Amino acid sequence: MTPELEMIKPSMRTHANFWQNPYSFYEKLRAIAPVYKGTILKQSGWYVTGHEEATIILSDSKFQNRIPLPLTSTKYEVLKNIQHHMLLFQNQTDHRRIRTLVSQAFTLKQVESLRPSIRAIADELLDQLETKKQVDIVSEFSFPLASLVIANILGVPKEDRYQFREWTASLIETIDFTRSRKTLINGGATVIKLMTYFRSLIEKRKNEPKDDLISTFVQGDSLTEEELLATCILLIIAGHETTVNLISNGLYCLMNHPSQLTALRKNPALIESAVEECLRFESPTQLTARIVSKDYQLNGNTMKKGEQVYILLGAVNRDPKIFTKPHLFDITRKPNPHLAFGYGSHFCLGSSLARIEAQVALLTLVERFPELQLVQTDISYRKLFGFRSLVKLPVNITRERLG
Repeated sequence: MTPELEMIKPSMRTHANFWQNPYSFYEKLRAIAPVYKGTILKQSGWYVTGHEEATIILSDSKFQNRIPLPLTSTKYEVLKNIQHHMLLFQNQTDHRRIRTLVSQAFTLKQVESLRPSIRAIADELLDQLETKKQVDIVSEFSFPLASLVIANILGVPKEDRYQFREWTASLIETIDFTRSRKTLINGGATVIKLMTYFRSLIEKRKNEPKDDLISTFVQGDSLTEEELLATCILLIIAGHETTVNLISNGLYCLMNHPSQLTALRKNPALIESAVEECLRFESPTQLTARIVSKDYQLNGNTMKKGEQVYILLGAVNRDPKIFTKPHLFDITRKPNPHLAFGYGSHFCLGSSLARIEAQVALLTLVERFPELQLVQTDISYRKLFGFRSLVKLPVNITRERLG
């Protein structure tokens, strides 16, 4: 370990400020090297903070997706098997086959047609909140909105959506570097509940198909039962976690930068570039991982077959070589080539949907509640390395003094 890393590593692991602001750590790591080999997040491998290097790695098939649990693991068999069949962790032929099938429901044209229904959901949720003085945006708006949208697409009945918040939180922790034995045990139990739930729903759709994604899946024979279950579970998780984080982080960014919020209110046409800047500035996913399938040369380094590669998206999206004043939140920033949704063949399948949900949600919020105000300035983030996720975002929807 270099002396420079020895100095910054303890602050990352033990200092509470890392969870609130990991970007100073990212800057220190990039200053050592944009591609650095070491043991940082309790994991040995290559850590990537450079935008150019991240783009190269994400677009080269020599860097393959890795599953979170080793294939030899027997302690968490059910969890391991369901992750193994998820599109997120597939490579090459299986990845292309499953992605081609699922992507039909997430084309820009398809998700753009959902904009009116997403606005209706947002308005309905805010109608329920407008009589309250104080609201938690995460649990009372961002989550139910994302939940209803993905539930409608999949075909999950409205009355069942509430249980998915706890299930999603449990499974997200199983793929994060902060996971523990207890986390994996809980995740295994959650997977069993989800598999039981979706098996029942799949059987219903076989007998009574509807205009939803599960009905589309079961009418074909392109997916095995394991792939079908894994795909349903992945879409529920991804449909919740990334979008909830994007909406909540986005509102927090705007409220912390009043001039930008004012600019958006004066010119709602800025919403598209505003969401892109929220994605860059507080990326909902902070880290993605790959494994080297063949020896590879990058920046004079030899990456050996089998070595792990950790791409710190939160760092990549603030690389000063690419972004002028990277720590400045600017909703008019153009161009904005962030990698918040990844890059290459594994570019996020639901990126268009997440963007539209965030555009509708944020614009509806600022239009409906022109006097939104943070209840407190010391907002906490969940202690996850891979995700930028607020615990709560309490706001007053009518003007009050900060508490």
